[in-house]
Amino acid sequence: MLIPSIQSVTRIAALAALCLLSACQGTDAEIERAPKIGLIWTAPTLIPFEDMGYELEEFFFSGTANHYVNRTELTPDGQWEVEPSGETAAYKSRLFVYRPTDPAHFNGTVVIEWMNVSGGIDTPTEWITAHTEFMRQGYAYVAVSAQQMGIEGGPMPLPRQVPFCLAVKCTHPLRYRSLHHPGDSFSYDIFMKAAELVRRPRAINPLGELSAERIIATGESQSAHRLVTLVNAFGKNTDLFDGYFIHSRLGEGIPELGGGASAPLSQAPQADIVPPTTAQLRADLGVPIINLQTETDQIPLGALSSRQPDNSFFRLWEVAGTAHADLYVARYGLLDDGDDVVTAELKYLKRANPVLPACPDFISSAPQHHFAVKAAFRTLHQWLAEATVPPSYPRLQVNEQQDGFALDAYGNALGGIRSPYVDAPLARLSGLNNADRNEDGLCFLYGSMAALDPATRQTLYADKADYIAAVTQATAAAVAHGTLLAEDAPLVLAAAERVEFR
Repeated sequence: MLIPSIQSVTRIAALAALCLLSACQGTDAEIERAPKIGLIWTAPTLIPFEDMGYELEEFFFSGTANHYVNRTELTPDGQWEVEPSGETAAYKSRLFVYRPTDPAHFNGTVVIEWMNVSGGIDTPTEWITAHTEFMRQGYAYVAVSAQQMGIEGGPMPLPRQVPFCLAVKCTHPLRYRSLHHPGDSFSYDIFMKAAELVRRPRAINPLGELSAERIIATGESQSAHRLVTLVNAFGKNTDLFDGYFIHSRLGEGIPELGGGASAPLSQAPQADIVPPTTAQLRADLGVPIINLQTETDQIPLGALSSRQPDNSFFRLWEVAGTAHADLYVARYGLLDDGDDVVTAELKYLKRANPVLPACPDFISSAPQHHFAVKAAFRTLHQWLAEATVPPSYPRLQVNEQQDGFALDAYGNALGGIRSPYVDAPLARLSGLNNADRNEDGLCFLYGSMAALDPATRQTLYADKADYIAAVTQATAAAVAHGTLLAEDAPLVLAAAERVEFR
């Protein structure tokens, strides 16, 4: 009963309202294939995707983008009304596509990612995190350069800056010199124009022979911060997106990102329009949203104040023992072909990680984060394609001071989405750490972990066989709950077999 209402009644109502945003007249965007000069510039996965039945192609798209202002107050319930200000700007940006080479393998769902620019470079974080799920299930994936920094460069939204430019026009000027971005006040319209080229292709279809049946918009961290604003300001009046996966939205008080509970609707050189310090995702959208949050997101990064209850179209996944960033997205995810047991192991439990060796704590390598992201995408696809409405999951338990989580005897958070890594633990895994945000670089994003001492471990497991039994039970429970995919469970069990018990 749910899905027909999403794809018929809701869409018809949305189409009727599109004129409010000028999108009812269709996009003026033109699309062309990128010149064959060198390689596509991004932070890529280094896997033989051609051997896995996928192809990669990049496109440039251009036109005129609108700047928007609010018609009513931006309220904490997220039910915002916006309109074009009348100011427009020319732009030329890019998108690239991973798509199945065999149309029969395409599952009909397209994931469109707002690429993250926190590091000064366009980063397709969701592709890095979930590409094994995308390829085995036949998704098409589109990455969009929606923001100025990825094209032109500029100050990064972090306390410390990289002393050189990583934007595409700096690093690969021969390929990208024709691109132009007028500023992030126009980023929402640029992202939606890219989505329209996928939804309603013109002479050049970025999906090749494929046609989108469903489109999921996604973004992680700083991109999720902007996607919350897109959902609340534009989501009610567009038919471009059938669902949203919002991964690690941020909270209030991050000055580099405007200070609000989501990204500014407008910013310099246009007038600043900053959302309130608390902002839920609007509950009247009428299309499914899954919001996955780590421990870091909820407390150190301030999103706890915008926590909201589930409703007919919204599910919140708070994953116990996870950090905003971890070893998978920084290293192992770049090389993951789906069969490597290292992606399921707790690495560097007893010595500093070479990725960030100077952090005050050992950074997190907790694998449940990327496994949960893959499961969340599967859940959202099934919600859209099969009308399979997902269950609600418990929230993480917060302490009385609201500055940390209630912990079990081993230092792991209570509540939230569970995994073998916290229910059959070898370590304390946390999204919190002792890093100074202004002094310790990126360390504050990477959580912490500490191995259980031998005496404590002995109270949990008499021997390795006992540990394997506990992991097997916890793995089966996670698969049954839908937060670990059956295809990934063998990796978790294989990693447990490799643990040394002495």
